Amino acid sequence: MPYRAPVNDLRFVLDHVVDFPSVAATERFAEASPETVDAILAEAGRLSDETLAPLNRAGDKHPARLENGVVRTSPGFAEGFRAITAGGWVGIAADPAHGGMGLPLTLATCVNEMMGSACLALQLNPLMTQGQIEALENHASEAIKALYIPKLISGEWSATMNLTEPQAGSDVGALRTKAEPLADGTYAITGQKIYITWGDNDFTENVCHLVLARLPDGAEGTKGISLFMVPKVIPDDTGALGQRNSLKVVSLEHKLGLHGSPTAVMQYDGAKGWLVGEPHKGMAAMFTMMNNARLGVGMQGVSVAEAAFQQALAYAMERKQGKTPLGAGAIIDHADVRRMLGQMKAEVFAARSIALACAVAIDMGRATGDAAWQARAALLTPIAKAYGTDIGNEVAHLGVQVHGGMGFIEETGAAQFARDVRVTSIYEGTNGIQAMDLVGRKMMDGGEVAFRLIDEIQSGAEAARASFPEMATPLWNAAEALREGTEALVAMAGHDRNAGAVPYLRAFARVLGGHFHLKAALADAARADLARFYTRRLLPDHAACLAQVREGAAGLYALTPEALQA
Repeated sequence: MPYRAPVNDLRFVLDHVVDFPSVAATERFAEASPETVDAILAEAGRLSDETLAPLNRAGDKHPARLENGVVRTSPGFAEGFRAITAGGWVGIAADPAHGGMGLPLTLATCVNEMMGSACLALQLNPLMTQGQIEALENHASEAIKALYIPKLISGEWSATMNLTEPQAGSDVGALRTKAEPLADGTYAITGQKIYITWGDNDFTENVCHLVLARLPDGAEGTKGISLFMVPKVIPDDTGALGQRNSLKVVSLEHKLGLHGSPTAVMQYDGAKGWLVGEPHKGMAAMFTMMNNARLGVGMQGVSVAEAAFQQALAYAMERKQGKTPLGAGAIIDHADVRRMLGQMKAEVFAARSIALACAVAIDMGRATGDAAWQARAALLTPIAKAYGTDIGNEVAHLGVQVHGGMGFIEETGAAQFARDVRVTSIYEGTNGIQAMDLVGRKMMDGGEVAFRLIDEIQSGAEAARASFPEMATPLWNAAEALREGTEALVAMAGHDRNAGAVPYLRAFARVLGGHFHLKAALADAARADLARFYTRRLLPDHAACLAQVREGAAGLYALTPEALQA
């Protein structure tokens, strides 16, 4: 079944679930009028449906490849990328001072969802560029901003982020890449980086690498790391390209999925780089890009889940097999298939709403400078990333199951969704790291921000009791259990918190999902049945998750290596 962008669903969530009108009411984002939002969603949906979606299978069947040091991209990807850049979509949220549209990140997140559903392997390219643009806007010198950002927005140049090294993995502080000062104020960057998404391509004039490296006087660990702009081709002050920099793609990874997205091993041999931000403050600058990417990756999980659901629903409505209480019809009439489809739809809605609520909080924080919005955005970011990508994986696997044996056959496309989305729960910080961030750094306030959000959920449930008591009461109770679980969590030692981090994040997401489903039912009675499905069948998971949180770490470490090998 051809993918169809869920424009109406996105607009409904914006207007009735995550309060996007408050963003449009700010002075900074006053141009995000209802008419503009409609036009943005419609045009991005059309591009996704008509231009990008047909490329998805081509990227899987004809992977990017490295030939004589040159990356050759999948058929049609160059034309697809040019269609994205021609519409100005790379710079939708970028500063107008450098050629961006200056629209809310929330709208950019909606656009990225549709493009990711259509062709995730290609959408990764502009997502990386968007993250780099934000990092440069916040940390680079005026000269670097003026030189690089317009080229990135136009699509003449593309961007990467270079953190991981073979020996370092998620422990970025263990990196060995060196930066030696040069007489002209630049730096010679030497080292190797791995897992570099879209490390090269054959359709942009330049690839701009943000590289973490250590200066000679840099301390050990993350506190001694600096960030550098290291372009593939060195530009002059006007942006005209000169000589090739001393860097190269060593190889491309052979991956489970996302075959159309070249994941490179990069080698830097004294490559010329420019410092971005202050010396030894590279992690702060890179985290700006990473946090942008974490929300984007969370929405990529939603992207694949939406596409997998659409295909599974179409198949279930056409495939006839067996008898059901409704007669001899399509398999959608079998109770278990209906259960799977209901779960897929309900999970997509919950994950989408959480991601867009995070984007709204980011936009409100930027527009108002209000620390409360900024703190809410920080709390929601790891939830949006981890839950969105977990749901992407779970929904894609349910999609295979709905297809039955045909789901295991590559020609249906169901298996590609499962393969492509798998990495999203790993990159930009594994979901375990996201959960530890939530229970660690994001709870350094003693849970204050979390408690405010729980208060809001319970107030919403109270207000809904008269209309939907069968959903409002379980939601209020679940939020109270989450409050008690949070109180227990913040009283724990760090290792005990980490032991329960993943189930705690899932419990929080479950309660947030119930909150957003209830808001949807209040706004549109036609959505009440799906909300009831979520409340009765999925929300109860929170209790099992919170029970795990209270167990702490002792039982885990009691499970010794010897016991695991017995």
